[in-house]
Amino acid sequence: MAKASRTEVFDIDINKLYDVIVDFESYPEFVLGVNDIKVHDMTDESGIVEYSIDMIKKLNYHLDMEMSRPSKVAWKFKKGDLFKVNDGGWDLKDLGDGKTEVTYSLEIEVKGFIPGSKMIVNKLTETSLPSMMKSFYERAKGL
Repeated sequence: MAKASRTEVFDIDINKLYDVIVDFESYPEFVLGVNDIKVHDMTDESGIVEYSIDMIKKLNYHLDMEMSRPSKVAWKFKKGDLFKVNDGGWDLKDLGDGKTEVTYSLEIEVKGFIPGSKMIVNKLTETSLPSMMKSFYERAKGL
């Protein structure tokens, strides 16, 4: 099982950042590797998000989302091609003066033996995390 967590302070209002995080359908516009998003049964507090991504190979998976405005977006793996586990979330803390402490955490485990699975896990947890967080920050700054 691979785990990763990263905390940064962004010069952005917590609500602006939260709005970008929960705008799942816009991810293909600014998140590298996300090809398509389908949202199912979404409310302000929960829903299912179906991801189609291209991370070394094309993958499809569904996550159960739990949201609590403006401080938390969490998910648990529901079903998909590669993962046994894909759990994580965004924790946001308002620091005042338009600054937000952002923690992104992820825990993943892949099914069985899949050629290149270690490389996929490393790419998802280590290489992509800082640039992915930056893309959310830049998107929120542009609003």
